[in-house]
Amino acid sequence: MNKWGKTLAAALISATALTASGGQAATAATSVKPVTVLLDDVAMSFDGIQAQIKSNITFVPFRSIAEAMGIDIQWNAKLRRITATGQVNGQATTVVLDVGKITATVNGKSVKLIAAPYTMNDRTLIPLNFFSTQFGAKVGWDGTTRTVSIVSPLREMYLRGFYAISSFAERAHIDEMNSVAFGWARLDANGELTTSGKDFYWPPAATDASPESIVSGASAEGIAPYLMVFAVDGSDELTKMLSDPALRDRSIDGILKLAKEKGFGGVQLDFEGLGLRDNAPEQRKLFNDYVSLLASKLKPEGLKLSLAVPPPNGAYKGYDYATLAGLADDLVVMAYAYHPAGTPNHTPQPNAKVEAAITGLLKAGVPKEKLILGIDLWSETPQTIDDKLGLAKRYALKGAAFWRIGLYSYYGQEMTDTINRSVVKLTTVSN
Repeated sequence: MNKWGKTLAAALISATALTASGGQAATAATSVKPVTVLLDDVAMSFDGIQAQIKSNITFVPFRSIAEAMGIDIQWNAKLRRITATGQVNGQATTVVLDVGKITATVNGKSVKLIAAPYTMNDRTLIPLNFFSTQFGAKVGWDGTTRTVSIVSPLREMYLRGFYAISSFAERAHIDEMNSVAFGWARLDANGELTTSGKDFYWPPAATDASPESIVSGASAEGIAPYLMVFAVDGSDELTKMLSDPALRDRSIDGILKLAKEKGFGGVQLDFEGLGLRDNAPEQRKLFNDYVSLLASKLKPEGLKLSLAVPPPNGAYKGYDYATLAGLADDLVVMAYAYHPAGTPNHTPQPNAKVEAAITGLLKAGVPKEKLILGIDLWSETPQTIDDKLGLAKRYALKGAAFWRIGLYSYYGQEMTDTINRSVVKLTTVSN
């Protein structure tokens, strides 16, 4: 990763466009590599105009980057004026920029720019360093690769942690979440709900805490506890349950009963494997019907419903994302497992694939306010986790979910520190 600076490095001098005096200079200028803009280590694409270098100053398209950083943009065509509103260290900041003028207004005070904004192809470009001086981003420049690097500032975001059997030692991380999904139940090979399986089971009480006390403690702190129910269609057991009205109704009744008895605030379904081998349209309908029925039972009890779903650019096609989003309170997209079998551990998931999963779901009709980006901590490292969190911020998703908080200790404090530099849980949230 590059070292960040709040202003452009002197290396910009070596990256200036050549003057047009002489045929050699003109020929060289046409072969200059375009400027690449990385936001949180992931390349940005721009509609209509790319970053530009003029008089040793890097200019970037304002609206595209600002909106990706959660900054609201208003344009007054008559005055050729941009009003940008965002958060800096938790404080509202309003900036007014006029095209062609070297001064701006920041929270009512006049501020001088290093260069005036200008327009090209109906897009407004501003000096890059403005994002650092006024909106708290960190900016950097690599003259060798002609790459602009921007690290977005810390942002509040809805955070969910997945708490599995081996997470007890990391239960302190529950406080860092807005909600936690406890993975203690699953459907067995017969499609029956169980809490005594080999991989998902109700854990025994520890010396100082029982499972029930952990759930109630989270709820008391305003952290929504979800009962996570896992199922996989490995031997068609999930399809069997979805297709059998008696099994379906029994599993729903069991989920509702367990959630109410144990004090959960919601249910997180993680039903995997649909649409790999069998008739995908039929499985989509079966799952839609199941979720609709479950939601109708949970809602009167004041219980939320969340669905963990595979990404649209994965192998499983048995998920009708738009319909599911309309039935559930939110969707957690499991944007991982892109690597083939045998890939070494801790190989980060490809950012391009993760971004494609997000954009695919948005295009499918899933509202961004209902979409949570699932992040596999086993794949990511302290050096890459902020890439994924940056994508969640870039697309203004509801939040991020970590599979699983039991892996925090594996990486030590560095992972926690990196996450805390990028996002912090929402202070006011309706779980």
